[in-house]
Amino acid sequence: MTFERYGEDVLAGDWRGAGRKVIRQIPAERDLVIEWADSGFCGAVLRVEGKLVHLEDYRGGVRLFPLGGGFLLEGEPVVLTAPVAASMGTARTASGSFAVDGARARVALPSRIFVEGRHDAELVEKVWGADLRVEGVVVEYLEGVDDLAAIVSDFAPGPGRRVGVLVDHLVPGSKESRIADAVARGPHRENVLVVGHPFVDIWQSVKPQRLGMERWPEVPRSIEWKHGICESLGWPHDDQEDVARAWQRILGRVRSYADLEPVVLGRVEQLIDFVTAPA
Repeated sequence: MTFERYGEDVLAGDWRGAGRKVIRQIPAERDLVIEWADSGFCGAVLRVEGKLVHLEDYRGGVRLFPLGGGFLLEGEPVVLTAPVAASMGTARTASGSFAVDGARARVALPSRIFVEGRHDAELVEKVWGADLRVEGVVVEYLEGVDDLAAIVSDFAPGPGRRVGVLVDHLVPGSKESRIADAVARGPHRENVLVVGHPFVDIWQSVKPQRLGMERWPEVPRSIEWKHGICESLGWPHDDQEDVARAWQRILGRVRSYADLEPVVLGRVEQLIDFVTAPA
């Protein structure tokens, strides 16, 4: 009988790796927001050149860092690697839906989705545009909802001719909530759906982390909100052209539904379902 006095060989197997935490490898895809641990610099990936990654912070500053370790993703150490070519799997649209190969846009349905402003329309187009064209849904912007009841009345909704409306700042007691309630009680209520999100502006529907921020800045009510945001972030804010450029910078950080707050995703999907439902 053989007695193994000291048990198993302690050098057998992967003894060097025992107890070590495996650090995730993350491809440096465009617009990924990541932090350089040593300095705390946080920015979105602009591009990768050779073994260097270009990161842009929310103020527009660009710095170069070597690919590899030393990065944090939402506080977790990661290894940043060069992006890989897209796989040949089933393609999805920016909204997360399966893309329909070779699909042509349908003739527009009589139904419509109305949003408050141009920025709302551009965001919906960027994320849901492919889906909406397949369904034949047109999105129009209103330049505000003060006259929503009259706009709905002029459109004359009915069976097969529905109206869905996405409203900013739809919270109890707001002007927008009173307007939405009036439309919901109006003569076209069976064929109109007004939904909204709690944010002051559609800008806030973009996750602040995509811009290298923990949260959106607070803006005093005495200051026009978009100008206040630009000023807080150190962006030019003298005129509407500056605001337009700021929005394009924000919109450029949106690649898919994953870059938006869930409350907005749910409301847009609800409207699409409503206006495309069989008559």
